[in-house]
Amino acid sequence: MTRKPASAPYMSAMKRRLLLSAPLLAAGLVALPRPGRAQVDAAGATAFIQTAGNELVAAMNDPRLDLATRRDRVAATLRRTIDVEGTGRFILGRYVRQASPAELAEYTRLFDDIIVRNLSARFGEFRGVRFSLGRSQQRTEEDVLVNTIVERPNSPAFSLDWRVSEVGGQPRVVDVIAEGTSLRLTTRSEYSAVIQRSGGRVSALLEAMRNQIAQLAAREGRG
Repeated sequence: MTRKPASAPYMSAMKRRLLLSAPLLAAGLVALPRPGRAQVDAAGATAFIQTAGNELVAAMNDPRLDLATRRDRVAATLRRTIDVEGTGRFILGRYVRQASPAELAEYTRLFDDIIVRNLSARFGEFRGVRFSLGRSQQRTEEDVLVNTIVERPNSPAFSLDWRVSEVGGQPRVVDVIAEGTSLRLTTRSEYSAVIQRSGGRVSALLEAMRNQIAQLAAREGRG
């Protein structure tokens, strides 16, 4: 019996959501809720976002860097900023229990690659990108919402809110709010839909993710 690929509309929706946050980070960015998180204050969260944003903007705007070096620098910053494993496990949701250890390891690897390539495939679009900090809001003792305004040449500015908490003793972005929408929740819904439409197979999502990575890698060379 021939297996049908994951639905194109669902994968297109996933890509649109992930692209919205690409100027600073990328993809559905959220860590699993964990007990015993340390308190994070507004000043620390704001400094964390400013540092990460400055590093990413510098890497994207430096004309001396070749594509591979730029990608490596962006990847290093993203991996310091995001709890990739926790993010992926939250988004996979109840299907974490259905995935085999091999599938779960492959999923985490693919998720990491998608986060990086969603940005590196669009370096050309983000040349000249700038960001500024808005107000920070202490939501609870455990998390802070940091607002940023992202500007690109010849494009309208847009606002992104970064929810910052401490994970494993370090600040991490645990959600991105774009146009009032939580990217962690929308990405979780979209991944779940791909699996459900394929009879509950996690392998179908992995196949769709590989296809997305291949498309991004092909585009990267044209950025």
